[in-house]
Amino acid sequence: MSQEIKYEIVQHDGGWAYKLNGVFSEPFRTHDAALAAAREAASRQELPDETRDILYEDDRGVWHSEESEGDDRPDAEVIP
Repeated sequence: MSQEIKYEIVQHDGGWAYKLNGVFSEPFRTHDAALAAAREAASRQELPDETRDILYEDDRGVWHSEESEGDDRPDAEVIP
């Protein structure tokens, strides 16, 4: 069963950013630029890859390490 993730475009740090699970991207000058970057990030999320160990930070600032199977990709959506 595939996980679903949602990128949301929001105003942030004097510009626009995309946000995923409470974490912001870098700021972009325009909404359209942030939207394009979020769509690109979302498309990369769905690409199969090699199984590898990953390290990530959650929305509480806690770091996690786990093995991610290359064919277990989330369904990614962008909310403009």
